[in-house]
This record gives sequence, structure tokens and C-alpha cells, in this order.
Amino acid sequence: MRDEGLLRGVYETLEGYYALGCEVIDDPLARFVRDREAARIYDVNFAHSVRAATEREIGAVLERADEVFAGLPHRVFHIDPWTPPAFEASLVLHGFEFEDELQLLLEGELAVAGEPPPVDIRPVDSDDDWTVVRRLARLDHEEQARREVHPVWDEEVTTQMVATKRAKAPDLRFWLARAGGVDCAFLSSWPGRNGVGKLEDLFTHPDFRHRRIATALIVHCVADARDRGAGPVLIGALPNDTPMRMYAAIGFRPFCVTHRGRKTKEP
Repeated sequence: MRDEGLLRGVYETLEGYYALGCEVIDDPLARFVRDREAARIYDVNFAHSVRAATEREIGAVLERADEVFAGLPHRVFHIDPWTPPAFEASLVLHGFEFEDELQLLLEGELAVAGEPPPVDIRPVDSDDDWTVVRRLARLDHEEQARREVHPVWDEEVTTQMVATKRAKAPDLRFWLARAGGVDCAFLSSWPGRNGVGKLEDLFTHPDFRHRRIATALIVHCVADARDRGAGPVLIGALPNDTPMRMYAAIGFRPFCVTHRGRKTKEP
């Protein structure tokens, strides 16, 4: 695909991934994604594909968001290349803060030297498996807070976040890696619906890093996404975190930066 067409495919995959397992509400000027069971999770309560350009249209979308997300502690809007600049400017005026994520894309084969290490990788299916994912996710959240990647999140946020991942199954496949008899890492894969796949949520327990376990998971999940119909495969990284350099080193190219505006609502 040429980058212009691929760009649309990338955004379709990103928004399609976030919408998995959620209620989707289509309006003429925006699409709203909602999960009432996970009210504190930004990734499942947001609006995207906003096409409001005039003052009246912008006001209508903001008012509609207040209706759809009534009672939620935040408002989130995803900005894409086709969002009218006036809408993004209006969010700034209304006190929204903006967050970026680097999207990297693998179009060919992974540039992995040698065979990945022999790691036991299994699908996350049972309640016990999801309990392990939740435990590892909590370690991830605590570590990122210590490194000031994001603020400290309480236990309930971790619980809700993992529940939203489980709700995306079976379209989204979560995988656990086991080394030395210990479940120590996870990653998920989704083939998308338009030929562009996505990997998400890579984490390795600190005691098991630098053993190429993350590499083995990436190799496994790229293969799974492609076996289910994907060609190019996306992976995202926060600009203030380190995994983006590892992804680039094994063949993912920096493709675009995605933006979202977020505002905490007054109680």
C-alpha cells in the first residue's frame, strides 16, 4: 500500500481495536465508544472520527459527548488527520490537554538475529490466566508510575483495564510467556479487519528482562496476526518510554504520531 492509503488503514485499525468489546454510537459528526463497566478507562470511553468544523457543529459534538459520557470523570477525543483544525483548536480553548503516541509499522519480516529463545507461549483463556495478566499488569502500572510515564493509578483502574482487554476476546488474543516455570510476560495480537494488524500491551517482569522473551512474544504475535489475515502490523509506544527503540531495531518503522485530547470533568 502507498502511505496515503495505508494511513487510513492504520487509523481504521487503531479505532477498531479500541472499539472491540465496547458499545459504539454513530452520530453524523463523530463516533462515540463507551464501556459503562469501565468508566475510568480512557481507552474505552472516547470519541473519534470527529468531522465538526463550524462553531455550531463543534458545540453540538461537545454537547453530545456530555450526554453519551454523562457521569464519567473525563472526556477524551481522538484527533486524526481528517479532524478539522477548528475542532482541535476548540479543545485547547476548553482546557483539554493533549497526549501523543508513536505508531510503528512492520511491513516486511522482522529483523531478528537468529532464532528467538525457546519460550513457552500460551493463549490467555482461563480465569487463572487472566489473574496472572492482572498481576503482571499491576507491576507494569506501578513501574511506569515510578518512572513518571503516567501518574499513579489505583488498583481499581488496573482491574478495569484488564477487564476491557478480556472483553475484546476472542478477536484479540492475549498471550502469556513462561520461562523457568514462571509466567513472566504478555502481549496481545489482533489481525484487524482491513489487512492492517495490531500488537498491544507488551510487558516483561523486570526479573526476566534481557533474555529476549519480549522478542519471542513479538515474533509469535506477528505470526498470529498474519496467520489471521494481517499484512502490515502496528505497534504503539509512548514517546517518554523506551520500547519504541527496540521496536525500530527489529524492523518496525516510525509511521505516524497519534494524538488525543483529554479533560477531567468537574465532579
